[in-house]
Order: sequence, then C-alpha cells, then structure tokens
Amino acid sequence: MALKKLWVIAYRDLGRNRRRTGLTLLAVTLGLAVLIMMSGFIAGIFDSMISFSILLQSGHVQIRSESYKMEKPSLKWQDLLENSDELLAGAAGTDGVTAVAPVLWASGFVNTSDELVGVSVTGIDPDSRFHDPIRQGMVAGDYLAVDDRDGVLIGEKLANDLGISSGSKISLLVSTSDGETDEDIFTVRGLFATGVVSYDAGTVYMPLPKAQAITNAGERISAVILLTEEAEMADPVAAALRGPGRSVVTWKDMNALILGAIEQGMFFYIMIYGIVILIVAVLIANTLLMSVFERTRELGILSALGMKGRQIMTMILLEAGTLALLGVIGGVILGSLVVWYMSFNGLYIGDDIASMVQGFAYPSTFYAKIAPIDFLALSLAMLGIVLLASLYPARYAARLEPVEALHAL
Repeated sequence: MALKKLWVIAYRDLGRNRRRTGLTLLAVTLGLAVLIMMSGFIAGIFDSMISFSILLQSGHVQIRSESYKMEKPSLKWQDLLENSDELLAGAAGTDGVTAVAPVLWASGFVNTSDELVGVSVTGIDPDSRFHDPIRQGMVAGDYLAVDDRDGVLIGEKLANDLGISSGSKISLLVSTSDGETDEDIFTVRGLFATGVVSYDAGTVYMPLPKAQAITNAGERISAVILLTEEAEMADPVAAALRGPGRSVVTWKDMNALILGAIEQGMFFYIMIYGIVILIVAVLIANTLLMSVFERTRELGILSALGMKGRQIMTMILLEAGTLALLGVIGGVILGSLVVWYMSFNGLYIGDDIASMVQGFAYPSTFYAKIAPIDFLALSLAMLGIVLLASLYPARYAARLEPVEALHAL
C-alpha cells in the first residue's frame, strides 16, 4: 500500500477523536514551548553574567604583577605594576585590542553620620573605553574628569542606601600601601546604574591619580585591563603580552567560577529537558495505545484484507509523527515568540534577590536570548523521542492476530 494512502488513513484516524487529538497536540506544543523558553532564559542568564563580568571588571585580558592575587587584593608595592605607561603603550599596540584601562583597586569605607559601609574603591582612567558601561549608565550628575581631585562616582543603589545624592559630600576611608588607612572628603559627582546590584551597591570610582595619591601607591597600578575585538582573541593577545615579572590572564581564567557553575548547571537543565520530553512522549504513546484499543476490530479487518504488519506499524507511526511534527512547529513558534518578547522586556527579579548572590555579576533584570541551535536541538529531541515512544503502540498494533482482533468488543 502506498505511503500516501497510509497517511490518509492515519490522518482520518486522528480526526475521529478531535478533543483527544487536540489535547495531545496542545501538550506537545506547550511542552516544547516551555523548553524553548527555559533554554532562552538560561542562555540569557549565562550570557549576561559573563558579559557583565567582562565589561565591568575582568575585561578579556588582564596584566598584573606575578605576586598579585585577585582573591586577596594587595596595595603593597611589590604586588603592583610599575612602568605602567610602557605597559599601556605595548598593550594598545597589540593586534585585536580595542580598549586599554589602567586600574588601581583598594578597599575602603564610606563614613556617614549614620553608618559605615564597606566599598570597593577603583581608580580609573575616565577616558578609557573600557569604562563606557559606567559612562552610559549615568543616571544623575556628571561623569568624572581625569583631573578631578575630589570627585567620585557611586552606584545609585549605594546612594539610595546611604540617603545621599549627586553633589553630596562623603567621607571615604581607604586602605593604603603601608597597611594603614587614609580618610578624605569627596564630592559625589554622579550616580551610575549598571543593573548589577553588587556593583551598584558597593563600588566607588575615582580618577587614577587621586587613587594613587590617597593609597600611597606612587605611580603603580593594580592591573591593565584589555578588551579585544572578540572573546576568542583573548588567548593570542595574552600570549603576545606575557613577559618576565608579570602575569597575563584571560577572561576564562578570571571567570572560572562562573564557567564552572554554568557547566554544572547545564547538566541539571538537560535532565529537566529530558524529563519534560519523556512526559510528552509517554502522553502521545498513551494516546496512540488507546486509539489502537478502540480500533482493534478495524485493525483486524485491515489485516484480514491483506494489510501487512509493517504497514499497520507505519500507519501508527505516521499518526505519531503528524502529532509530533505539528506540536513541534507550534511549540517553536510559541516559545520563540515569548523568548523574542522577553529579550526586549526582560524579567525583573528585584534588587534584594540579586544582592543575595555573591561572587557573580548577577543583574536584577534578566533578558532571554534567542539561541537557534539550542531551539533546533530541543525540537529534534522532542520529535525523535516521541517517535521512539510511539514504537510500542505501533508494534502492538502490528502484532494483532486477525482472528483475535475480529472477536474484540
């Protein structure tokens, strides 16, 4: 019997119980749509965490002193880089580098009349393109000038917590290279909001010369941060800049914790994907099996008239394939539309929840990301596993004995 005729019979069988067919089709559509939405949000979350970490702190490549440890920042002269002008010039002239930024990191406290709040103090070159996210994230006041000697930028979240605004005076205590602290009065030039609560609530920026002066670091810096044209260029750029007395690390080294968490998380998410797909597959197999039981006599008649077992099996698989294919198409359309919408509007989780996550650049609003390869893989997995699950009712129907089937009620 021609495949076309088998498909016509399968199509008519699906139309017999339209409510059951519709509900099964809806289950496949919603199941795949949920998976696509999950995949889009997971891709968006991981992409945001990596992107924010690179653009706000690590860069693609960092040059540091060999003895400098990121997990335990130091202002000791032997742990800082000297001859920074030479390093900056060499880094800027390296192929693939798009931005170079000298930074000096120190710990400090903002002292108000009501409380003492610990912050990370960062001395920067305000003109560097690396700090564009801060410049573009200004929500009040003005950005820093290179020659500003008493101005700082603070996060909007920190300003709200302290009850201050642009133009306010703050007392800032900063650790120094000799292990002591120095205190000075600064004017809040402006407020920034990056969307990452840990930065907006705990970072103070000031011009590099002032940071060097207040920390007694001389002309030294903590690191040179580089951005490259593409993330894949980090390794060759790092190799070109390595030299005696300095350590050159890439964004993969500096974000190993995030990358490890992503790798572990993906195993968990794949398990969830598999469970959802298996539930949908079992639902379709159950639907087909019920359909076979209801049509036992008809299948017996078809068999008695000469339809072979493999043809009956093919007919049942065509029913399953039709349900799966239509459901997959609907799921891809519905899931992709939701992901597309959330890629612009995002999901706000709140500053309080975002602030609970320490050690990661965790934004308060997550945006979904359209990941065509992931969506295609989920669609093919759904289609394939549903067809595999349909083999049981198809084989059951193919093995029915004509005489026994004709006597079925």
